[in-house]
Amino acid sequence: MTELQRLLTAYDEHRAAGRACALASVVDVAGSAYRRPGARMLVTDEGQLTGAISGGCLEGDARQRARRVIRQGRPTVVTYDSTDPDDDLQFGAALGCQGIVQILLEPLDFHDPDNPVELLRRWAQGMEAPAVVATVFGTAGAGAGVAVGQRLLLLADGSTQGTLPAGAEVYAPLLADARAALAAGQPATRHYPAAAGATRVSLEILRPPVRLTVYGAGNDVQPLVRLAAGLGWRVQVVDGRPAQARPARFPDADLVRVLPLAQVAEEPYDGSSFALLMTHNYYYDLAVLRHLLPAASSRYIGVLGPRKKYDRLLEDLSQQVPDAATQLRGRLHSPIGLNLGAETPEEIALSIVAEIQAVLTGRPAGFLRDSPHPIHPPLHADAPLVPEGRVDAGCSL
Repeated sequence: MTELQRLLTAYDEHRAAGRACALASVVDVAGSAYRRPGARMLVTDEGQLTGAISGGCLEGDARQRARRVIRQGRPTVVTYDSTDPDDDLQFGAALGCQGIVQILLEPLDFHDPDNPVELLRRWAQGMEAPAVVATVFGTAGAGAGVAVGQRLLLLADGSTQGTLPAGAEVYAPLLADARAALAAGQPATRHYPAAAGATRVSLEILRPPVRLTVYGAGNDVQPLVRLAAGLGWRVQVVDGRPAQARPARFPDADLVRVLPLAQVAEEPYDGSSFALLMTHNYYYDLAVLRHLLPAASSRYIGVLGPRKKYDRLLEDLSQQVPDAATQLRGRLHSPIGLNLGAETPEEIALSIVAEIQAVLTGRPAGFLRDSPHPIHPPLHADAPLVPEGRVDAGCSL
């Protein structure tokens, strides 16, 4: 289950019980921070939390401020600044991150179909393509024409939803920037100066869950499915053996199917971006590899087994399709997994899922201590973050 799915489930439970809620969202970051814009936390008037906006040190303070927002009935932005390490460690939240984090706290109206949680739900109900949600978190001047907390949801088909007024001066340039962010797949913050009042907006990329198809239903697939599903990935298990491919063996999978070897070639492609061949049957793996060959959207194909098996598979496949190696270049991974020294099924599952995560994010893996780059890529911003409304928060760990 993804963070968003957990948040939606908790929201529905609180709404049914009549527990007032507020939403805390990370909207801007400068320097180092544990979470990036788009991290969310649901807070009830009783102080119950779902989700996280930091590694734990901001949650306690944000909870108290969120409960105050519920009582006051209006949103506010809080800035946590740890750029001065000595001041932060002595008087602040003791984060030690040396960064600035801005949190938007807003009360939720259960009767408003366009409240931020319901807006996210409308995207989550499909979740087949990325989208952008633009959130206003800063306004200067009464004539800006927009308010803190107003949002615009841009879907992949170009349609828009939300509470941002189409007649606002900022609407057209904001929509253009949202389209650019969606095309590039890059989140950003934008500052829109205007005579009537400046506006600051967070552009967050909503990404659908990873879709993974595992060909094979052996015992070694079980921990992999559990781990992948725990990350919120949508996992399908396919095997030709009815005794193995049973839903009871893979309760965390979205779907478990029996697909005989003779029917693999006729199987329509399911659109999964990631596929794993773990059948321990050479001819089944060969048939699946031939089936996935023309599927350009399948960006990762992992084959379990030694390099000699991979070489033979590619040789046999090339006899059927002469340019098979060219078509698979950059997509085929074998042996699969990061070099973690994995031995047990659980360790092997970890190494495989970690490799897929690295491919998904375009990162090289390896030790972070050896990387000359920041842990997180810099946020695209056209103006520096101004730490207005800075607060001191005691660590609640």
